[in-house]
Amino acid sequence: MDTAEEMTGTPTYRLSGSPMGGLVMGTWGFFIGFAAVALYGPAAKFFQSQMHLSGLALGLLVAAPQLTGSLLRIPFGAWVDRAGGRLPMLSLLALSLVGMWGLVFVLFTAKSLSASAYPIVLIFGFLSGCGVASFSVGIPQVSYWFLQKRQGTALGTYGGLGNLAPGLFTLILPYAIGAWGLGGSYFAWFGFLLAGTAIYALFTRDAYVFQLRRQGFDEEASARIAREKGQELFPKKAVWQAIITAAEDTRTWGLVALYFVSFGGFLALTVWFPVYWANAFHLDIKTAGILGGLGFSLLAAIVRVFGGMLAERIGGERTAVIAFFGVLGGALILTFVHAFYPALGGELLIAVGMGIGNAAVFKMVPKYVPNAVGGAAGLVGGLGATGGFILPPFLGAVVDALGGQGYAGGFFAYVVLAVMAIGISIYFGVLDARRK
Repeated sequence: MDTAEEMTGTPTYRLSGSPMGGLVMGTWGFFIGFAAVALYGPAAKFFQSQMHLSGLALGLLVAAPQLTGSLLRIPFGAWVDRAGGRLPMLSLLALSLVGMWGLVFVLFTAKSLSASAYPIVLIFGFLSGCGVASFSVGIPQVSYWFLQKRQGTALGTYGGLGNLAPGLFTLILPYAIGAWGLGGSYFAWFGFLLAGTAIYALFTRDAYVFQLRRQGFDEEASARIAREKGQELFPKKAVWQAIITAAEDTRTWGLVALYFVSFGGFLALTVWFPVYWANAFHLDIKTAGILGGLGFSLLAAIVRVFGGMLAERIGGERTAVIAFFGVLGGALILTFVHAFYPALGGELLIAVGMGIGNAAVFKMVPKYVPNAVGGAAGLVGGLGATGGFILPPFLGAVVDALGGQGYAGGFFAYVVLAVMAIGISIYFGVLDARRK
């Protein structure tokens, strides 16, 4: 802890924390909150059988955490510039805890779930999903601790490790259900989230400028002292103006569309692949969890790191074209080939494409919206992620319409989205060539 007392009449200030601590705790908060992406997906077969859900209702249930997790990204990300990351992150985790406790209460008090329980389970899914918005809080929280030259490494570590959470929970939850039952498994998850939130609350420190503000220093003095202590990046005053400026630039909406396909698509398939493998191929939930968690979610998260490296070398535009051709190829296989091993190959291909695409899109944000990078990042991240809520109900509706064949037929939506994304990526490539 740093302490200092300047000339008489100047308040004493106390500073604590370090860049490494900021990275570790920011990543930890993101990890425990973002796990809610997989809240219902791995257990979908249980909820479907007990509540007798249609495909559309099931798709809406597994997608529920994605709605709040997407829409809250923009306001909570902006809040960080006023309050630092600790309070916004704790607020999101607290809301998620309320949702998890409500779900646990329902599962333990109801002997068996009926269709009448669906609305309340859905509502608790929305609440639990608040933690998914932790991504947009952790990004600036970590950024303010690091020098600009170290941002890439710090944020790459943050995103890579935090993004592993849905895949890991997709793997673990089916085994937990087998050992402890549905209620016991979610109670264990609640306990993990509660302990994780307590750890975050105890050990997280905001960047120096926010600590100084809370100790009564004005903006100028806070920035001066923080700069002397090594802080380089500082929050901008006109946060909402940056969002408005970004929204007025049509290129922002092109990037939103690309991220809708890559990251929104990733969120949707993270919860849908366990449903797909369990119902289309009649696999047990443990096997379905392994295929969905390891074969898709974890793979896409890991590949995202390499996607960033590729985008650095050949540019975000070319990387995006390559990525979305991968998504297109995987979607075509999943749509038209109904055998297990080709379908597995399609899943792996679409995972690689989405992982690379996620990195490529954010490589292009500062390039095409340089006057409002923060605002553009908020819109791209927040609105693009809504794909995770919109797509699963659509996939479920296709199953309702086509029966068992709908599990494959629904992937045609990704064929259409991939073609659109390829066209937009080529457009950005043309813009880039004209700039040169």
